[in-house]
Amino acid sequence: MAMADMTSHTGSKQAMERLFQRKRLVTFGAFAAIALYFVYIFFAFDVAGLMQRASADNARALMADTVSYKVHVTRDNRSGAVSSAIEGHRKGRYPEGTSPDWVETAGDITTIDLGDGHVVTYGPETITYDIPGYGLVSATPTRQGIVQDFPAGDLPDWINASKNRVAISTDAGRLTVTRNRTEVFRYFPGWEIFWFTLDSPYHGMGPVELGGHALSGEAAEIFDDFWNNPAWLHSQVFWALFETILMAFLGTCGAALVALPLAFLAARNFTPLLMIRFAARRLFDFVRGVDALIWTIILTRAFGLGPLTGALAILITDTGSFGKLFSEALENVDKKQIEGIASTGAKPLQRYRFGVLPQVVPVLLSQVLYFLESNTRSATIIGAITGGGIGLLLTQAIITQADWEKVTYYIVLIVIMVIVMDWLSGWLRRRLITGDDGGH
Repeated sequence: MAMADMTSHTGSKQAMERLFQRKRLVTFGAFAAIALYFVYIFFAFDVAGLMQRASADNARALMADTVSYKVHVTRDNRSGAVSSAIEGHRKGRYPEGTSPDWVETAGDITTIDLGDGHVVTYGPETITYDIPGYGLVSATPTRQGIVQDFPAGDLPDWINASKNRVAISTDAGRLTVTRNRTEVFRYFPGWEIFWFTLDSPYHGMGPVELGGHALSGEAAEIFDDFWNNPAWLHSQVFWALFETILMAFLGTCGAALVALPLAFLAARNFTPLLMIRFAARRLFDFVRGVDALIWTIILTRAFGLGPLTGALAILITDTGSFGKLFSEALENVDKKQIEGIASTGAKPLQRYRFGVLPQVVPVLLSQVLYFLESNTRSATIIGAITGGGIGLLLTQAIITQADWEKVTYYIVLIVIMVIVMDWLSGWLRRRLITGDDGGH
C-alpha cells in the first residue's frame, strides 16, 4: 500500500514537472513569436529608413507654423517694389505705405531688422544678410542667375545655394532669393489676424476697448468684421461644422429608421422562415462589410459631391450595423410580457408596440446615440472625400501647406465638436433611458 502511494506521488510529481515545462515552453514560444513579429515590422515597414528621413528641422518648423504666424517682406526683383503681408497673403497685406516697425524703407533701400544683430538689406540691385558670428552674405539677382558672395569656407547646412536660388534659415528668420523675387519671413507667436484683418478698424484693439465700442452701438459691426474675416473665413468654417454634424445626424438616424423594421425579419423569434432570416442577415453583412469610405467613393461617383452623399454613405454602413445589433436585441426580449399583451386580445402590431418596443428601446437608443457620436468623427473624413463639412477645409489646408495654424484651428474645432457631441449624447442617454437629468 505504501509502495502504491509512493508510486502515485512520484507519478503526480513527474506530471506536474512535465506540465510546468510545457507552460514554460509555451511562454518562451509566445515571447519569441512576439520578438520575431517586431523584427518583421522593423524591416517590412522600413523603420530604419523612416528614422533617417525624419527631420528635426521640419518638425520644429511645423510646430512653429501651428502656434505662430509669419510676416513676409517681399521684394519684386524686376520692379523693386517691396510689400509686407502676414502669411504672405493678399488678405493679410499691410496697407500701402505702411510696414512692420522692424522694416524701414528709405528710397531704394529697405532695411529689415530681424533682431539679435540679424539685418537683411534690400538694395537697388544687391540683397545682403549680416549674420552675427558668420559674416555678410550678398546675392545679386540677374537674368543669368544669382551672383553670390559668401564668407570663406564651406557653406553651413542652414544655407542652401544654387545658380537660381539662395535660401538661408536662421533662428531669427528666413531669407529666400530667386531671380524674380526676394522674400524674408519672421515668426511671431499667436494668430495675428484671427479676429480682425489689418484693414479692419478694430484690429489691434484689446478686449476692454472692443467692449467699449460694442457698448457704444458698434456690436453688430464688430461681429460682422469677425464673422466675415476674409483671412480666416469663420462663417464658412462654422457652416462646415454644421454640415459635418448634419451628415452624422442624417446618416445615423436614417440608418436606425431603415434597420429597425428589417431587424424583425432577421430575428429568430419574430421570423420563423429560415430563408427570410438568412436573406436579411446577409444583407446586413453586405452593407456593413464594405467600409463607409468605400461607399463614399461609390456614391460620389453615382451622385456627385456634397454632404448628402456623405450622409448616404453613413446610412448604408450603419444600416448593416444597426440591423445586426437590433435583431440581437429583439431575440433577447422577454416573451412573458408579449404573452401578457396578447392575452388582452391585442393585435400583432399592438403586441410589438406595447410588448416589444418598451423592452428594446433603451438598448436601441443607447446604440444610436453612441453611433451618432462616433459618426461625428467619421463625417470629418467622409467630408474630405465628398467635398463637404469641416473635413474638406482641413484637407485643403493640409494640402496647400501654407497656413498650418489654420490646420490647428480646424483640429481644435473638431475636438470641441466631438466633446460636445459626447456630452450631448450622454445627457440624452440619461434623460431618455434612465430619466436622470443630471441634477441632484
